[in-house]
Amino acid sequence: MKTVMTPTMATNAITVKPRVTARAEDTRRKIYEAAMELFREKGFEATTMRDIAAKAGVALGGAYYYFSAKDAIVLAFYGEMQEQSNGPVLEALAGHKKLKERIECILEKRLELLEPNRKFCAALFRHAPDSADPLSPFSDETRAIREGAIEHMRIAVEGSDRKVPADLKPRLPYLLWLYQMALIMFWLYDRSPNQERTRRLMEKSLGLLVNLLRISALPLMKPLRKTVLELAE
Repeated sequence: MKTVMTPTMATNAITVKPRVTARAEDTRRKIYEAAMELFREKGFEATTMRDIAAKAGVALGGAYYYFSAKDAIVLAFYGEMQEQSNGPVLEALAGHKKLKERIECILEKRLELLEPNRKFCAALFRHAPDSADPLSPFSDETRAIREGAIEHMRIAVEGSDRKVPADLKPRLPYLLWLYQMALIMFWLYDRSPNQERTRRLMEKSLGLLVNLLRISALPLMKPLRKTVLELAE
C-alpha cells in the first residue's frame, strides 16, 4: 500500500529553520547597539530591557524576541570582542618570534578593543568569581569565548622561539590566559593617567614570567612544575 505524505507529516519529517532576513538582523543590531550605549552611560545594573527597547525604538516584546535578557546582550558583546580580536592578534603575532613580545601583542590588542567599554567592563567584573554566573569568564556560557582567547595564547607559544617543557606546554596557554585576566582586572581599576601603571606592570611581569619559564625548563625544576600543574588542575 502506498503511503501518501500529508502536509502535517511533511512538516514533522523536515525541520525548516526560519530564514534570518536583513531586516531582522538590522533590528537585532539596533537593539544591541542601543543596549551598549546605555550600558556605557547608565551602567549595566541600572539599565533595564524596557530602557533598551525604548532607546532602540522597538516594542519591549521585540527586544525580548532577539535577546532573552540583558545577560544575552553581554554574551553577544563578549563574542563580538573575541571575534574582532582574531585578525588583529594574528597579524600582530606574525611580526614577532620572542615569546614575551608575542604575549604582549595579544594583551595590547585585547586592551585596545576593550578601551571604549572600559567603565562598562569594570562593572561586569563583579560577576567574574562565580563560575555559575553566565557572565563569568569561567562559566559554561562563556566557554567558547574563553577557549578562543586561550587559543590565541597557544598560537603565541607554538610560534615562539621559546622551548617549553613537554609537561607544561599543554597547560601553559590556560595559565597565560589567567595571567591575561588578572592584568585586565588591574587595568580596569587603574586610575593612573592613560593607565600607565598597567603598562609598567605588563612590562615587568612579562619579563619575570618569561624568565620563570626559562628556569622551569631546568631538570631540577620538574617537581616544582608538577606542583604548579596540579594547582592549575
